[in-house]
Amino acid sequence: FFFSCERHSKMVAFKRNATSDRSKSRKAHFSAPSNIRRKLMSAPLSKDLRSKYSVRSIPLRKDDEVLVTRGHYKGQQGKIISCYRKKMVIHIERLQREKANGATVNVGFDASKVQIIKLKLDKDRKKILARKDTRRSEIKNKGKYKETDGAVTTA
Repeated sequence: FFFSCERHSKMVAFKRNATSDRSKSRKAHFSAPSNIRRKLMSAPLSKDLRSKYSVRSIPLRKDDEVLVTRGHYKGQQGKIISCYRKKMVIHIERLQREKANGATVNVGFDASKVQIIKLKLDKDRKKILARKDTRRSEIKNKGKYKETDGAVTTA
C-alpha cells in the first residue's frame, strides 16, 4: 500500500478509501449522512475564543452566537435558531428577508461564512474542546526534548 514516486526518494503512503476525484468528492459531500454533515457544518472561532480554548473550529449548534463574515449580511451577528443539516445551512435570529407576498423568511447561511463569537457550552461541548486542546498540546511538544529527557551525568 506504499507507492514509490520517481520525484521523491521516500515512500509515499496512500489511504485506500481516499480519492481526489472532484466528482466523487462532490458526491460524498452532497450525499453525506446527518452525522457527517454535522462536522461539515463547522465554523471558525473568533480570535479571543481561539486563544482561550486553543481550538480553531468546532461544529455549529443551536444557541451559539455567530458573526456573518461574507455576503450581504456581513458584519451582522446573532444567535443560531436552527441548524438545517438537510440543506446544510444555519438560520440566525433577526436575519430575515421579505418575500414578494409579504411573508418573512429566515435567510440560510453557509457554516463556513460565519464566525463563532460565543459558544453554548454544555458538558459534551466542553469535552470536545478539552479533547481538541489536548491533541494540540501533544503536537506542540512533539519532538521537543526537556531538560530531564536523556540527561547524561558526567562523573
